Amino acid sequence: MGEVERFLSNAEEEEIVEAIREAEDHTSGEIRVHLEYGKGSDPMERARELFHELKMDNTRLSNGVLLYIAVHDHRFAICGDRGIDAVVPPGFWDSTRDLMQAHFRKGEFKEGIIAGVLSAGRELKTHFPWKAEDRNELTDEISKG
Repeated sequence: MGEVERFLSNAEEEEIVEAIREAEDHTSGEIRVHLEYGKGSDPMERARELFHELKMDNTRLSNGVLLYIAVHDHRFAICGDRGIDAVVPPGFWDSTRDLMQAHFRKGEFKEGIIAGVLSAGRELKTHFPWKAEDRNELTDEISKG
């Protein structure tokens, strides 16, 4: 079993997926979590690459958010699509990053990811509230590379 597979237990992954579902329950926004070993590259550059590969830039309202974690590199990034980036208050992604980082520093990876997911979900709900015609455009499962 590799480092990515050992990073979270199956139960922890399920808790994160449930947090994603909870966060998306009141918004048309889409949240994904992606784990990979890490490639020593800039985490935001890699997150942007994955954003496209995971088709997160194809949402109807351009309101997807990707939480990218490079497990081995101990680095992560939060990448929002242009729709959500245009409306979040200044410093929002920094405060979400800091919230996650505070958990990560204590070895609380599941808790940090959930905190990031729920923070993004609250902001998405504010700017992109759920409407009857909305549908879940992307899977809620954690992707791995």
